[in-house]
Order: sequence, then structure tokens, then C-alpha cells
Amino acid sequence: MGRRNDISKDLDRRIEALANRSSLTRSQIIEDALAHGRSLAWQEKWVEGVQAGRDDAERGNFATEDEIALVLNKYATR
Repeated sequence: MGRRNDISKDLDRRIEALANRSSLTRSQIIEDALAHGRSLAWQEKWVEGVQAGRDDAERGNFATEDEIALVLNKYATR
């Protein structure tokens, strides 16, 4: 991407950091924001949440069957 100086240094830094932490390219991050209205802050939070979930999984932290049932039953129609 040859025209990085068209955006602020802060946005450029955040896009680069997000690209490095995710499987997305700079162009994909920008296209997602423009096409789907997903702000950079939303995308950053999403990647943080995914990483937190992966970290939990690597530590063996999974929901129990009872915990899953509680969530499913909470939204079940009666």
C-alpha cells in the first residue's frame, strides 16, 4: 500500500498492529471497516476477544455441559 501518509500516524499504527495480530491484511481491515461499518476499535476488540478465547482453550478452560445448558435454556422459548 503505497499511500500510507494519507491517514494519521495513529490510525496507520493501529491498522498495522491489527494486521500483525490477525490473519487479515491492511487492505482487508480497511475494506471491512468501509464495507461493513466495523470501526477500527470494533475490530481491535474482536481480535482481543478471539485471542482471549484461544488463550483460555490452550489452558484447557472450556465450558462445562451444565454451563452450556444454562445459556441455552436462558434463551429458550417457553
